[in-house]
Amino acid sequence: MKFYLVMFILLNATYSLKSIASTAAEIQHLLTFIEMSHCQYERNGSLHSAYDAKQHISKKYHYYQDDIESAEDFIRLTASKSSLSGKPYLIHCRNSKPTKSSEWLLLELKAFRKQKK
Repeated sequence: MKFYLVMFILLNATYSLKSIASTAAEIQHLLTFIEMSHCQYERNGSLHSAYDAKQHISKKYHYYQDDIESAEDFIRLTASKSSLSGKPYLIHCRNSKPTKSSEWLLLELKAFRKQKK
């Protein structure tokens, strides 16, 4: 009986570590995607470069890190809206209408996960 309990604990720990690593990889991909996009982030009516957006979101990520268990949590808590005003962040890319950053990042996350399969 003890053997099965130990095996159960080890398997759960292994699964948890893989899940944490997968989430970290997805978040890192999204941060890189933001920085390399050459799009502008609109926060509270002001436009910011992709690099500045990545820096800002990285700071928010470190602040909310304990509350983030998935890439979706990362998007919701750090990259979708202003913590102060509640206004959604908008993405301004060439030849496209402004898009809510949450929608833009969720599409990229879906594509990234599909590519990994």
